[in-house]
Amino acid sequence: MAQNRAPGPNRRMLSFSQFLTTARDGEILATAPCRADLAGGTIDIWPLYLFHSGAVSVNVALQILTACRITPRHDREIHLQSHDTGRSERFANLDELLSTGKYAHPLAAYLVRYFQPRDGFFLETHSESPAGAGISGSSALMIATTAALARFTGQHLELEQLRVVAQNVEAQLIGVPTGCQDYYPALYGGVSAIHLEVSGIRREEIPVSADDMDPRFVLFYTGAPRQSGINNWEVFKQHIDGDQRVVRNFGEIARIAQAMKAALTARNWDHVEELLGEEWELRRSNAPGITTPVIDKLIAIARSNGARAAKVCGAGGGGCVIALVDKGSRRRVEEALREHGGEALNFRVARHGLCFHDASRRQTVQV
Repeated sequence: MAQNRAPGPNRRMLSFSQFLTTARDGEILATAPCRADLAGGTIDIWPLYLFHSGAVSVNVALQILTACRITPRHDREIHLQSHDTGRSERFANLDELLSTGKYAHPLAAYLVRYFQPRDGFFLETHSESPAGAGISGSSALMIATTAALARFTGQHLELEQLRVVAQNVEAQLIGVPTGCQDYYPALYGGVSAIHLEVSGIRREEIPVSADDMDPRFVLFYTGAPRQSGINNWEVFKQHIDGDQRVVRNFGEIARIAQAMKAALTARNWDHVEELLGEEWELRRSNAPGITTPVIDKLIAIARSNGARAAKVCGAGGGGCVIALVDKGSRRRVEEALREHGGEALNFRVARHGLCFHDASRRQTVQV
């Protein structure tokens, strides 16, 4: 029977920075960044994008990281621990894990079920993302954990294979369809256009530097977790059922995302402002609950202190908001948000995606 207790006295709860700096020789440590979506969200759920020619999602990888560490054991026991949620469990062996129906750390357990390693190990995860922030913390952690378990079991998976496994297992975990865009910032970093085509999915790097992006955006947490599976699923069903209002909105969202890619490439910040505002107005009209009084209040406060446009990250209903701000006003916007209950996060573009960290050589290697 699985036991929900800490795996050992030497594995106390760690801060994220401690988690990264206490790696030991022989351990596997992988990190992957979260993301903020700028345009084209939800349309990345199959098969919605097949109904909109030229569908694309535009997003930016954030220097807000998730991590997975695996320590081999000399027996067959499996220990799972999440440092950011405080949940842990242990199993005598893989068979016991496979026969268990409910898990304290389901993300890790579902991936272990997929890879089925026969040797014992201690798997730890950590995340810098607030709970339910809408910045794809779970998908980024899926990438880091998938990569770590693939390496632990000796499986060589190309990046696209990692994406497919992580996305499919996450769909099993949450019980509703998942979009594909969230996994690409975690894999590659930078600013991306995810092209959603009949022939497949492909990522294009948008050539805009972190130095251009970082001073112009504010990211803040509203204090309320969101439930992306619920909001996205409602809109998904409306589209599949042929709700013409939703279908038209998604056609507009596809158009805006194409224009957003071009605006970022040209560094046309006036056009980025216009497109963020258009995207948010369309998205909030798709379904009730995408915005809330708290979200509306904090966006209004941000705009009155130098924000030019803003939109919710992810499916909405809570989580984080990203705002384009006048250059030089970022600190003023962040301070105003803090005064009114928002939590300003440190917006920085993650230059790299999935990385492995070598403790013995003190090296970080981008995959």
